[in-house]
Amino acid sequence: MPAILFGSISTLVDTSELQREAFNAAFSRHGLDWQWDRDDYLAMLESSGGAQRIAEHAASTGDTVDADAVHATKSEIFRQKLRETGGTPRPGVRETIKAAHGRGVSVGLVTTTSRDNVEAVLDALGPDLTRSDFALLIDRAIVAAPKPDPAAYTHAIAALGETADTVVAIEDNLGGVASATGAGVRVVAFPNANTAGHDFSRATERVESLDDGALLADVTR
Repeated sequence: MPAILFGSISTLVDTSELQREAFNAAFSRHGLDWQWDRDDYLAMLESSGGAQRIAEHAASTGDTVDADAVHATKSEIFRQKLRETGGTPRPGVRETIKAAHGRGVSVGLVTTTSRDNVEAVLDALGPDLTRSDFALLIDRAIVAAPKPDPAAYTHAIAALGETADTVVAIEDNLGGVASATGAGVRVVAFPNANTAGHDFSRATERVESLDDGALLADVTR
């Protein structure tokens, strides 16, 4: 049975701007006078890991911060904002998942964010998408090595009893593409609003919305 693996929560719902707002709110709460505007944030998204971005920014400004503590606050604020605003699946996501189920194709979410963030996103997307739509949920509690390390994908492939050539990944950022390709998996790049300008040439193809017919034909060929 082949599989489609969504590679981040932002492949399901575009949370990128909500994440940026949460970073800035966390900085204020920790007494930092940082303010990441959209241009700043777009450049930072070429690397993976929020705590890493905070640590790198602190090094560039000469500030001493507890990057993990600031990131934990950011994640808490992000989940609260998500609960308040709700979420809508990105174009073609719901249709692709439903069509996959009808064709006997497994669907997984393979991310290295926290389990709390995954739960918050799925809560926000219900009833359009729920936990039962996913045969597999990988998060940081299951695979500690963050993307672009391929560990999350190699774990998912093994857990589903698949091989790399029977899986297609959907990714919205460069670290995710590197993780999937490092595991030998074909990748459909599905950029979000803040990664649209990035170079996704390492992906198998790039789309602006998911076409369930084309994607399922690719994964079942």
